[in-house]
Amino acid sequence: MDKTPSGYASIDAYIADFSPEIQEKLEAVRRTVREAAPDAKEIISYQMPTFYLKGNLVHFAAFKQHIGFYPAPSGIEAFQEELAAYKGAKGSVQFPLDQPLPLELVRRITAFRVEENLAKGKKKTAAKKQEPR
Repeated sequence: MDKTPSGYASIDAYIADFSPEIQEKLEAVRRTVREAAPDAKEIISYQMPTFYLKGNLVHFAAFKQHIGFYPAPSGIEAFQEELAAYKGAKGSVQFPLDQPLPLELVRRITAFRVEENLAKGKKKTAAKKQEPR
C-alpha cells in the first residue's frame, strides 16, 4: 500500500488508485508537465500530484467528471482566452473526461509557470544578497 496516514506517498500511488482510462489521462498530463518542467520535483501536496520548482509549480487531480489542473491564479490569468471553453476558478481549470486533453495548452501553461517560479527564485536570492549583514 502506497498511502501514508496523510495520503498518497507518491504520484505513482495516486495514479494507481484510478481506472486504466483515468490512469492514461493522468499519465498524459504528468508526461506533458515533465517535458515542460524537466527540473521540477514530483511530490504530493494538498493530496494531489504536484510538480515543485522553487515553489509549487502545478498540481493536477482526477475527479468523477474531469481532470483538475491547478497552475496558480497567474497561470489561469495568462491563458484566460484559451481556457475560456473550460470550467474553472481563480487558480484552476477542469478538463472534462469525455473530451481530449489539451496537452499542448498544459505544456505552455507549465512552461509559463516554470519561468515565473524561476524569476521569483532569482528575486528572492537577489533580495537576500541586499540584506545588511
